[in-house]
Amino acid sequence: MYIHSNIKFLRKQKSLTQETMANAIGISRSKLAGYELNINPPLEALLVISDYLGVSIDVLLKKDLASLSEYKLRQLLETDQFLRGRNLRILTTTVDAEGRELIEVVSQKAKASYLAGFSDPDFIEELPRFSLPFLPQDKKHRVFQVDGDSMLPIPEGAWIVCEYVDDWFSIRDGEKYVVVTEQDGVTFKIAYNQIKDQERLLLCSGNPIYKPFYVMIADVREVWRYRLMMV
Repeated sequence: MYIHSNIKFLRKQKSLTQETMANAIGISRSKLAGYELNINPPLEALLVISDYLGVSIDVLLKKDLASLSEYKLRQLLETDQFLRGRNLRILTTTVDAEGRELIEVVSQKAKASYLAGFSDPDFIEELPRFSLPFLPQDKKHRVFQVDGDSMLPIPEGAWIVCEYVDDWFSIRDGEKYVVVTEQDGVTFKIAYNQIKDQERLLLCSGNPIYKPFYVMIADVREVWRYRLMMV
């Protein structure tokens, strides 16, 4: 593992002193010095450090960052941050009078304009919206209307509640997702995660007459995990 040398390397890359970084992540300077030397951080500290340094835990542990050329290092870090959602635009949403997030509804008709308008506050504001108190309040949800018969037994015209995914590495093989891409717009499919090795998703239909296809992760704009169908 390269955890110790990588923490030190990235801290210096950002021109941070041990004291400055330690204060920022809420630990003592001596504890940070130990992490940079030979002490393995506990999981809670590792999560905070990886987030602060802007890299995934996987990269922090497994990649010898100091051995990479400047070009390779920049390429790796920019790709990692992009996939983690750090370089994505802030999700446009709506709230009620008490500041609680509402659930916007994207109908089949609205899906045609969603790719162009998903980051436009005016477009999102015009969508119908409501609340579902039983859903987790710390997650963002949106409703999409199913278009076509590719995801049977979920029928065409069904309304599905989906949860926003900001970390695309967390996409789970065999689960259903709404994926918004430059080429295909809003697509509801079963996803298989090939991001780590090939920087793409394999999207499959529930209906076997439709062939699977790949989407490159660089073309993805939003991902929403299917939670339930409204009846």
